[in-house]
Amino acid sequence: MITNKFRSLFLGITVIVTLGASYAFTSPDASGLQPTVSKLSLPVIQPAMTTPSVAIPQRKNFKILSHQIKAGESISSIFSALDVSRTDLHKIIHANKLGEQFASIAPGKTLQLSIDASGQLQQLTYHKNAIETLKAELIHNKFNVELISKPIETRIASTQAIINASLFLDGQAAGLSDKLIMQLADIFAWDIDFALSLRKGDMFTVVYEKIFVENKEIDSGNILSAEFINRGHTYTAVRFEDKDGTADYFTPEGKSMRKAFLRTPVDFARISSRFNLKRKHPVLNRIRAHKGVDYAARSGTPIKTTGDGKIIYRGRKGGYGRVVIVQHGQKYSSLYAHMSRYKKGQKVGSHVKQGQIIGYVGKSGLATGAHLHYEFRINGVHRNPLTVKLPAAKPIKKSLFSAFKKQTRVHLAHLNTLKIPPLIAQNYP
Repeated sequence: MITNKFRSLFLGITVIVTLGASYAFTSPDASGLQPTVSKLSLPVIQPAMTTPSVAIPQRKNFKILSHQIKAGESISSIFSALDVSRTDLHKIIHANKLGEQFASIAPGKTLQLSIDASGQLQQLTYHKNAIETLKAELIHNKFNVELISKPIETRIASTQAIINASLFLDGQAAGLSDKLIMQLADIFAWDIDFALSLRKGDMFTVVYEKIFVENKEIDSGNILSAEFINRGHTYTAVRFEDKDGTADYFTPEGKSMRKAFLRTPVDFARISSRFNLKRKHPVLNRIRAHKGVDYAARSGTPIKTTGDGKIIYRGRKGGYGRVVIVQHGQKYSSLYAHMSRYKKGQKVGSHVKQGQIIGYVGKSGLATGAHLHYEFRINGVHRNPLTVKLPAAKPIKKSLFSAFKKQTRVHLAHLNTLKIPPLIAQNYP
């Protein structure tokens, strides 16, 4: 079943997240056993080439104008350039709710116009994506607009790999798309710090969806179950969707993979300075307690709040530069410093969700380079964000436990048949 949440992954404009090399780590080269992966061939999407509008003969007394949309063009400007009636465009856009979608065309997509011998527009077609086509057709002097969707087929696939270089590179070698690698990292983000603790010899196994249209793979879907072995600790996750279409990941016992707080507020960054109450300040050149963790990252890298809460401070704060402080209930608070700028639309009193962007990495205040200074406090006392025990999210509801077991059984069984043998895991350097 395709959920609303999942459908949105490919009905809109696909966002390809480029993972930074900061997932990579250095370690001595291992000799002997090499990583084993199960490779999958994914299609390579070639960039579209911009071409001028061309007339393509279709049948007697009709012609087809095919126009590839360029950046900055609107449906109105295209009709003017092609000398097609603006009155017809008005009729199409106001034909029904679907007609309004013609006003939101995207660069790189294609418009096709069918025009009769008298110059009258007979049909307008817009290929939104690999699945959907928007079509307006003149019938009895009125335009009828409809959305045509191709049948979608979901297939189950799986892969596994032993980490040799980085999650990104070894994930790609195992056949995972960038989007799936990001999903995998997000699922285990509460238990594994991928910027710090990933090691050569760690391993993962993934069962996931592949999406096909007309027998062609067009996208990857959701991860259904996964196992990650990090530094000898095994973490297993399975996806569960309730009757309302809300999905999340849990352990096989029904405990949420989520914690009340994320371990790290910046993706793909490296730790440049740890929690240290006796650290020598790099700018002041004297002993000054470092009550947080510094994450070195490029200026402009998004900063995420590590937990649900309310912004209680947003402004400059001495050597901290631009700062945001988030209060998480009565007990917890987090601080984010040295920002280059804040996320627009937020202010003191704004409520934010875990993982929501609140600002961007910079070097405001007393900072020698672009980085995020992150602090975590419990009852006002600074605690080490890397080692503090984080409260877990709520487990599966008792009323849903039976449905949870029934729905996840097949995906866990599939995962168990694919696990890398323990003997290999133990002997891998």
